[in-house]
Amino acid sequence: MQVIRERTVALVEADDNEPLGEYEVRGRTLATLVSPGTEIASAFAPADPSTVEYPKPIGYSSVFEVEEIGSKVSASHIGARVFSTGPHQSQQRAHEDKVFELPPGLAPEIAVFARIIAVPLAAVITTAARPGDRVGIVGLGLVGHLGAKAFHASGYRVTAWDPLPERRKGLGTGIRVLAAPVLDDPGDVFEVVVDASGHDGATVQAASVVAKNGELVLTGTPWAQRTETSAHELLTLIFHRYLHVRSGWEWQLPLTATDFRRGSVASNFRLAIDWLANGTVAVDGLSETISPEFAQRAFDSLADRAPGPLTYVFDWSRLR
Repeated sequence: MQVIRERTVALVEADDNEPLGEYEVRGRTLATLVSPGTEIASAFAPADPSTVEYPKPIGYSSVFEVEEIGSKVSASHIGARVFSTGPHQSQQRAHEDKVFELPPGLAPEIAVFARIIAVPLAAVITTAARPGDRVGIVGLGLVGHLGAKAFHASGYRVTAWDPLPERRKGLGTGIRVLAAPVLDDPGDVFEVVVDASGHDGATVQAASVVAKNGELVLTGTPWAQRTETSAHELLTLIFHRYLHVRSGWEWQLPLTATDFRRGSVASNFRLAIDWLANGTVAVDGLSETISPEFAQRAFDSLADRAPGPLTYVFDWSRLR
C-alpha cells in the first residue's frame, strides 16, 4: 500500500524476490493498524505536501504468520504469529530480533495495538514520577487514550482531558476524564503531564497544571501551528514552576536492553502484547476492521476527522 499522491492511497503490486537473510523471517500478513497521527500528517494529508516524496509506503504496525525462516533463526518458527513494525502490505519480512510472538488466543486485530501502546509507554518507563503519583494526559486520540490506560495499568492516578465529548468515553473505571486541564483546586496538580495532542495551545494549558519541579512530556507531534500562543507563555510557566520539559519520542529508548539503561522498545512491545492478551488494556470500540481494499475510505475518514472510530485495522485475509 502506498500514498501515490496527496490524499490518495492505493494497493500497488510489488515483488519481494530478495533471498531471505540468515536471521530473517517472512510470511503472510494477517493485520495492520493505521497510525492516525503519523500516517495522516506525514504522508496522506501533510500540512506541507512539498515535504513528501510520492509514492510513499506507509504503515508500521503489523501481525503476520511466519512461513519461512532464515538458516540461523532461533527465536521464531514456521507457523508462529508475530507482531512487527512492518508496513501495510500483504507479506512481511523482518529480522528475528524485531518480531514478537503472540500468546495463544490473542487476535491479530488486537495485537497490532501494541505498536501504539509502546508510544506512551516510553514516558511511563522514563518518568521520574512513581506509581501512586498523579498523571495527566492531554488529548484522547489513539495515543492519549492508550497512554491513559498504560499509566493506569502501571499504578498511577490518572486524569485525562479532551474537549470532544465522544473522545471522553471508553476509558473504563479508575481514570478521571474531563474536558480541559483546568484545576478545580490549586493543590490538585500533577507530577507528570503527557501532552498527546500535539496542539500548541493545549501544551501551554498542560504546563499550567504540572506540579513545581514536575515533568511535561511532549508525546504528541506538533505537525502544524494551531494557535497564536506565544513561546513567552510557555517559558514563563517553565521558569516559575521549575518544570522539566522533554520529548516523549518512543525511540529515545534502545531497541533492546542495554547495560545502565532502564527499558527498551522491545520490552515495551512485549509488555503491551501481554496487557492486550490478559485484558489489562482493552481496545474494544477504538477501531473498525476492514479489508485493505477500502483503505481510501479509512484514510479519508481519519484525515477529515469524521465521526467514527479512532483508527482502522486492515484484515488482509479479506483481500480478494
